[in-house]
Amino acid sequence: MAVSLLHHPSLSNQRISEACVDLNSMSLQRGITCFSICLPKQKCRIKLYMIPSTPLARHWMLKTFASAGSLNAEVERKENHVSSGFSTSNDFHRSKTVDDSSNKPSDDVNDFERQLQELFDEVKMMIKMGNKNDAMDLLQANYEFVKEQINSGSRGIEEAATLDIIALGYMAIGDLKVVGSILNKLDEIVESLKDDEPLLDSVLIHMGSMYSALGKFEKSMHVYQRVIAILERIHGKGSTFLVSPLLGMAKILGSIGKATEAIEVYQRAISVLESSRGAESKDLVVPLSGLGNLLIKEGKATDAESLFNRILSIYKESYGEYDGRFGMALCSVAHVKCATGNAEEAIKLYRKALQVIKDADYMALDDSVMEKMRIDLAELLHVVGRGKEGRELLEECLLITEKYKGKDHPSSVTHLINLATSYSQSKNYIEAERLLRTSLEIMMKSLKPDDSSISFPMLHLAVTLYRLNRDEEAEQVTLEVLRIREKAFGKDSLPFGEALDCLVSIQTRLGKPEAELLELLKQVLKIQEKEFGYESEEVLRTLKKIVFYLDKTGRKDEKFSMQKRLSVLRMKYKQMMQY
Repeated sequence: MAVSLLHHPSLSNQRISEACVDLNSMSLQRGITCFSICLPKQKCRIKLYMIPSTPLARHWMLKTFASAGSLNAEVERKENHVSSGFSTSNDFHRSKTVDDSSNKPSDDVNDFERQLQELFDEVKMMIKMGNKNDAMDLLQANYEFVKEQINSGSRGIEEAATLDIIALGYMAIGDLKVVGSILNKLDEIVESLKDDEPLLDSVLIHMGSMYSALGKFEKSMHVYQRVIAILERIHGKGSTFLVSPLLGMAKILGSIGKATEAIEVYQRAISVLESSRGAESKDLVVPLSGLGNLLIKEGKATDAESLFNRILSIYKESYGEYDGRFGMALCSVAHVKCATGNAEEAIKLYRKALQVIKDADYMALDDSVMEKMRIDLAELLHVVGRGKEGRELLEECLLITEKYKGKDHPSSVTHLINLATSYSQSKNYIEAERLLRTSLEIMMKSLKPDDSSISFPMLHLAVTLYRLNRDEEAEQVTLEVLRIREKAFGKDSLPFGEALDCLVSIQTRLGKPEAELLELLKQVLKIQEKEFGYESEEVLRTLKKIVFYLDKTGRKDEKFSMQKRLSVLRMKYKQMMQY
């Protein structure tokens, strides 16, 4: 039986996670996975999800790794987050690549760049102080000014660099629509600029990051290729100035499924840094981590293990074993140990990492990074059958949230539902019901009654009521979930299909007419075929139910065709299990 836990912070309402725990093997068991622990050859799979509560603006961090005279400072700022896959969404910056250029910039260029940096710093400060509207007014005023310059015929590096800063500012705010519009205008200008323009390399690197954030990977690759060619010509193929665009390109290649090419680019970036900074340089953490995470994604966790152990060694040498950054590196090694199937070692490393970070007072107890580490460990403990220890960690998460944010704060919903999931797994459905009702009460205070995110704990509650043999209540709750999800996502959506599948399970025990249940299952099958494919495991499970009801209703002709399809799928999965 799969059990789902949740991560905080929240997702947008368009991302729905599963809530239907296996009802006589009739649930859909799918959602939007944020992180999951699955040991090799481990039958029990527990996934951690993020629950929608309140919509958040989508922020992106521009990670410009190498900048003239600032590579060390940049890595120093980011390494603790990058190594464990975390980033601070408001920590935006712009890189300088002009200071050490082979072509010394004029005083005018330096003065212009200083003004741009002051503008960007001011925007960041406004955002940090909560003055988002003031920041937008400042950016808009500058945008109107530079558009006037462009319309009057000025299309030089000054206009391009100004648009670059304005786009970065809107990225910090989270207004991606405006960013896309600015990039279109910026692209027209940089295409006509010569490669030897001062500041152009910096602008191109930022463009590559922003295009990547917008999902426009082809455009991002184009500008990265151009800036790499520029930097190679000016500084040589072994220059550290190449590291930033190389890492940007590697990330894109990994995202679009070109893992082999991505690995080669990561290795080139690592080689460049090793040659210029040494094999133990902290600057290596970012590319080593990026390559390691890609290898894990590609199922090559054993290869990734040496990379994360190398990061751990670098941190130990640089900061010692009692520094919080060493603790963060331990967390990464724990993750890769888990991916290789060494659960017990992973648990030890997670516990040690948490203790080191806590003792070093490296971050607040309620920091989202610490919270994720505790939940990851709790998930792993559940996977290996140590649910009681896992619940203790989940209770700790709840107590910390209540202490720092208040007992009824929306953030506590995540932990309440995680605890309910854990108690459901241990068959303590009464406690699970209490926790789920509490979570719903908290959500109802800040959300509209038909908000789609409410349907997650609501469907979980329906399952729990079913387990308590309170079928009529379970049916009513599920029907309400269907109403909410139909309005939010439509009748052909996966979230609607999840709830519909659960309803079939409940109504089966209530003795509803078999013909009605069969029609509902056909609707579920149609959704699953669209979402998972005609030969998915989800489809196989639903076909079994359909064949059962076709037999019960005496529809022999339909049963024959469905039975034939089911037999083919069964044979396929039987053969897969043999390998």
